[in-house]
Amino acid sequence: MNILILNGSPSGENSVTLQTMLYIRKFFPEHSYVILHVGQKIRAMEKDFSGPAEELNRADLIVFCYPVYTFLVPAQLHRFLELIKEHGVDLSGKYAAQLSTSKHFYDTTAHRFIRDNCADLGLRYIDGLSADMEDLLRKEGREQALAFFRHVLWSVRNGYWAEGGLPAGDAAPLLPAGAAEDRPRTGSSSVVIVADLPEEDSPLGAMIRRFRAVCTSSTTLVNLRDFPFAGGCLGCFRCAADGKCVYKDGFDAFLREKIQTADATVYAFTIRDHSMGYLFKLFDDRQFCNGHRTVTMGKPVGYLVDGRLSREENLLTLIEARAQVGGNPLAGIAGNERDTDAAVDRLAAELDYALQNPSRPGSNFYGVGGMKIFRDLIFQMQGMMREDHRFYKKHGFYDFPQKRMGTILGMYLVGGMMQNKKLARKLGGNMTAGMLMPYKSVVDKAPEKK
Repeated sequence: MNILILNGSPSGENSVTLQTMLYIRKFFPEHSYVILHVGQKIRAMEKDFSGPAEELNRADLIVFCYPVYTFLVPAQLHRFLELIKEHGVDLSGKYAAQLSTSKHFYDTTAHRFIRDNCADLGLRYIDGLSADMEDLLRKEGREQALAFFRHVLWSVRNGYWAEGGLPAGDAAPLLPAGAAEDRPRTGSSSVVIVADLPEEDSPLGAMIRRFRAVCTSSTTLVNLRDFPFAGGCLGCFRCAADGKCVYKDGFDAFLREKIQTADATVYAFTIRDHSMGYLFKLFDDRQFCNGHRTVTMGKPVGYLVDGRLSREENLLTLIEARAQVGGNPLAGIAGNERDTDAAVDRLAAELDYALQNPSRPGSNFYGVGGMKIFRDLIFQMQGMMREDHRFYKKHGFYDFPQKRMGTILGMYLVGGMMQNKKLARKLGGNMTAGMLMPYKSVVDKAPEKK
């Protein structure tokens, strides 16, 4: 496969973001790679776009690789997208993904910008990775990068992309349209379907039946309408110390024994009043018996949605943020606005993939920002929220950056050097190269996969 890397950083080869892509490349050498330094050479490309156009036409997969600048991509990459459209380069049917680095401040809007432009260009977009600037220096960050690209390649092989599900003609559904024969349960994992299901023969009921037929893991259906809720969360905080709810309706045990023991969760609902409906909100609120503890982190989640989801931007944001704050890989959302069977089959395949290839999901602004708020809150309220405090300590959530004295002192040193005009002139571009050394060291030491 021909892979084109569009390096949107004005630093060119000295881009921190590019180092992650170079690291990834060493583990997948069976593909052909071309790097265009669009961020550094945009002026030349404005004068002559024939070379970039030729590489774009040759590519099977395009990877947008960039640092997040002020809510979006760097202006140079923005201009490159304009040039693609101005020159009428036809990219329809090709695949695209993105890799960014930042401190996760509004990386969500940058990623959405690339995704929307991919839709304009007819590209088959695959969800990208938003990495922290220092992730490549950490083992977990390197593992996330490889997991991200492994999933991209799997998606291309299977003809999956974020907007269109299964394309017509070049990738067959897992089952013929309309069929719902049970597939062999080849997986050893368990999936619980938590549903607000009014009737078995409803559109939502048909989606659930289809999912259970094609999913290779064992599935259990839990209908929230069957649980005797005594009422909604009272916000009394009595569960803060020991995790027990003041209600005596058995919800604590129901949640922990029937739902949280599964390896993955699929939520199924019909859109009501621009949300998942009252019953699901009641279920969500009552989960406060877990406090702010992300007890299912690492377990994949998916959604079966009956209704016009494409018109519910806020609900889509809520679903993504919910997975991010919980630390759950979001396997996908299957709707029934069009080609329902293919959408459900796609969700089952993505969930099976996530269960067979476990990895911690990459965080974005929703996940990082949300957890920082909870981190500071629980640290201050540890005397009352004792269960939360124990959980946060155990899982290393108290990662206060202001306590990293080595980094702080290092930045003082760099700042002092930059203020010395004579020294700054002498160092010139070497200062950037020096900052890049740890990243290049990781790339150089990575074993070349044969």
